[in-house]
Amino acid sequence: MSITDLALQNLLSPMVLFFVVGFVVALAKSDLTVPDAVSKLLSLYLLMSIGFRGGAEVAHYGFTGQLVATISAGILLSFAMPFLAYFILKKTSRLSAIDAAAVAGHYGSISAVTFAAVTGALIQLSLPFEGYLVAVAAAMETPAIMSALFLARRHRKQTANSAVSPGGNNLWREVMLNGSVVTLLGAFVVGMASGQNGLVMLKPFLVDLFPGFLCLFLLDMGLVAGRGLQHGRKNLTISLGLFAIFMPLIGASLGAAFAIVIGLSAGGTAVLMTLAASASYIAVPAALRMALPEANAAISLTMSLGITFPFNLVLGIPLYIGVANRLAGAN
Repeated sequence: MSITDLALQNLLSPMVLFFVVGFVVALAKSDLTVPDAVSKLLSLYLLMSIGFRGGAEVAHYGFTGQLVATISAGILLSFAMPFLAYFILKKTSRLSAIDAAAVAGHYGSISAVTFAAVTGALIQLSLPFEGYLVAVAAAMETPAIMSALFLARRHRKQTANSAVSPGGNNLWREVMLNGSVVTLLGAFVVGMASGQNGLVMLKPFLVDLFPGFLCLFLLDMGLVAGRGLQHGRKNLTISLGLFAIFMPLIGASLGAAFAIVIGLSAGGTAVLMTLAASASYIAVPAALRMALPEANAAISLTMSLGITFPFNLVLGIPLYIGVANRLAGAN
């Protein structure tokens, strides 16, 4: 299968198409809605499933020096990139601090579908990669959410002229004990402790049902994005469109630098570059819908799913694989 075929297959996946359905019917002013209680349940389920499976993968592969180094690099990238993205957004756009923090969180986390696309492309090209990168992908979900919440909470403290310093213990406590972060981290710890036995036990619930729940969640996100776009399309400027293309390239460059230092294979380098270049449209929207309900989800989702996702599938992944091969040949 060619990269073009793989990109088309992912763009025509049920998950993405359900998002498109929700987006289109919302623009058509349909009365279709997903009840708030169901939406919150879907968010909790997705966070729990992603966290648990990531922990189980770490337990399966075990801890080696290179795995620890790669996971550490992934966590650092996920945690730091929202601060860089937030800085760029505040300098180049008119987004509010809350919306900029929400967008930045999306670009620090990862897209599981983009991860699946790059691994599929590498398999088709017979280019091996380190299998434990599945665990690295899971580890990169949460830190960006924490960074986004920190940025948003800091703005709230400054706006309210709180006596508590934005970097104080109270702020970090709010971030660390946020329900979405606790769900992800708690599920990750449980998955790591129970390992493959736990994964087999919960497979019918956390794995087999995941695609269906994801489709319903993305239908809801499409409705949110479509209705939000009707009121906030003026915020989707040329500068935001350019950000949605160039931020992945910045992330991929940082991922390549870490991969060279760690000593990953060409395939592993391509995967880490892709993870750093992707933008979340599952874990982060699920978390921020609960934690930052005032953020305009239409902006983040349209940028991450409408621009960055297809860019990575069609142009980004071939570029990242080509650069990784060139870097491997130079070493």
